[in-house]
Amino acid sequence: MTNAVGPRAVFGVIVPSTNTVVEHDYWRAGIDGVAFRAGSMYIPNPVMADESEFEELLVQIRASIDTAVRDVLTAEPERMVMGMSAETFWGGVEGNAAFEQRIKDRTGLPVTTGASACRAALQALGVRRISVFSPYQPNADREVHRFFTEAGFDVAAVTGLRCGTAMDIARVEEARVREVVAEIDGPGVEAIVQVGTNLSFVGIADAMEAELGRPVVAINAATLWHALREHGIEDRVEGAGSLLREH
Repeated sequence: MTNAVGPRAVFGVIVPSTNTVVEHDYWRAGIDGVAFRAGSMYIPNPVMADESEFEELLVQIRASIDTAVRDVLTAEPERMVMGMSAETFWGGVEGNAAFEQRIKDRTGLPVTTGASACRAALQALGVRRISVFSPYQPNADREVHRFFTEAGFDVAAVTGLRCGTAMDIARVEEARVREVVAEIDGPGVEAIVQVGTNLSFVGIADAMEAELGRPVVAINAATLWHALREHGIEDRVEGAGSLLREH
């Protein structure tokens, strides 16, 4: 069911209440005729400074996601897009598939998750050996490593920025992002992947691709690309990386 501002598609987007980046990145892409309706997962305690606190953050997400999905469905979207990533990597390939199925069963709609979008993006880019960075704690990084390994990729490195709160993710400065990319880049690495949807990286990734001469995949670019292409929308986007520009 399209509308006046989304005659081509209306996507429901699920984001944590602490997230200020996903919607900005999607609207910034400027896809004419595509609209987004965000549903917010309430995060009353956004602290994630150690592994136990990070898992408690996921408990809050799990407790509030059904309400966020309920709210989004009132706008009659045609696809659900998960604008949150850690939960979609949890449990590896099977965990992601089970998560997707729960959302499909709840909504009756096709689903884009961060994990599946990144896998499809790397396949489209034709790369196998990757390095990944996140804003997470080590337990979440292990789940990210597990997913990509089970999905058939050779993971050279996964490292997290160990942000203290969910809001701190959006406060990471470009200099720190570039520093961590330099740390995980190395011989044989064919692509850099960023996860953590509240980390502002789409524009930086586009610039770094030109500098490094290889793909740099920002998760918000990957989920937008996946949602568009799965919906049959082939628009090319400048300034958001080679994935949206060339694939």
